[in-house]
Amino acid sequence: MSSTAAIEENSSWADALAGIGLDERASAPAPDLALFFASPDYADLESLVEQAYRRTAASVLIGCSGQGVIGPDREIEGERAISLLNLDLPGTDLHPKHIEMDDLAALHTPADWHAWFGLTPDQVNAWILLVDPYSFDPDELVQGLSIAYPGAAMLGGLASGSDRMRGTAVFLNGEVFGSGAVVLAVGGAYTVQAVVAQGAAPIGEPWAITGVERNVLRTIGNRPALDVLRETLNGLSGEMRERAARNLLVGLAMDEYQEMFQQGDFLIRNLVGVDPASGSVAIGAMPDVGQTIQFQVRDAEAADQDLKRQLAIATERLDGAEVAGALLCTCNGRGVGLFGTADHDARTVSGALGPIPLAGFFCNGEIGPVGARTYLHGFTASLALFVPKRA
Repeated sequence: MSSTAAIEENSSWADALAGIGLDERASAPAPDLALFFASPDYADLESLVEQAYRRTAASVLIGCSGQGVIGPDREIEGERAISLLNLDLPGTDLHPKHIEMDDLAALHTPADWHAWFGLTPDQVNAWILLVDPYSFDPDELVQGLSIAYPGAAMLGGLASGSDRMRGTAVFLNGEVFGSGAVVLAVGGAYTVQAVVAQGAAPIGEPWAITGVERNVLRTIGNRPALDVLRETLNGLSGEMRERAARNLLVGLAMDEYQEMFQQGDFLIRNLVGVDPASGSVAIGAMPDVGQTIQFQVRDAEAADQDLKRQLAIATERLDGAEVAGALLCTCNGRGVGLFGTADHDARTVSGALGPIPLAGFFCNGEIGPVGARTYLHGFTASLALFVPKRA
């Protein structure tokens, strides 16, 4: 078989499964890997996932709940819907596991991680992580895997639910878990190429941090941090100043050796607050003295530009390689609420990469690399492209 993807909106999960070709009479496509996402509002979510696993006959099925689900050229938010990506990955080794915080607490060294997964670093090309944000610390998982399996790509997202309930679900084969995370190691013939668009654009000039205490910037360029922020805003055009006033953030450069910094060269973090008395600025990160910082604006225009820019870079890196399929983890703060129209991220991906099989969901947080490290993000589109591993 070749990889396929489908999405269906229906209040009945049985009818939704039939709508994506998984009725009782359908012949099983038997993919190597199925990625399955579903609204948490379906009654008997356990039966839905069990039937999806049985009817696909997938070697491995992973997925999670999402307040919105994503398919080819389509995003369905706030309605009962499912999406499915059946991936044909010949020669690929797939190792899925469900992990809880109690398991994580016992994993202290790389050797502990290797023993728990039963995998050495040379057996893992990439990781896909789907996490329940209410019961599990994704930062600890990302940090542990990064140390134990250096060089392996890592992408995914935090499951989301409906506004009417607190809690999410993650799926592994025919089982539904209300806590923990599902972790998939990808080895063998295929790997994952990452595309991470944080949805922000730099404003003003880059500066060096010259005084910092934990997350509080005391001085930037040997001046009070707040003075530099005010100068940056005052130097903008009226329209850009208005955009920045509503959506102001900071960016920390990921490569200090670059001569020039552009959109996408920064780790984007929130601007938490300012102290006019001291001239300090608090941010949602722990930067270092000497690190380059540049203020950023995040809105629909910046998010659209950033995603298109990152996809253009990804296309160059692919250099003609076939994409078997793609997993799109996009923030639940994007979608219609940000762009004003539906399907933005899904359509932008297909517009850049062509009609590749794609599925995904709207997240409570997105996981993906910026520079050489993997981070947990917000308001981000994190895209995993399944591609053959190059020799």
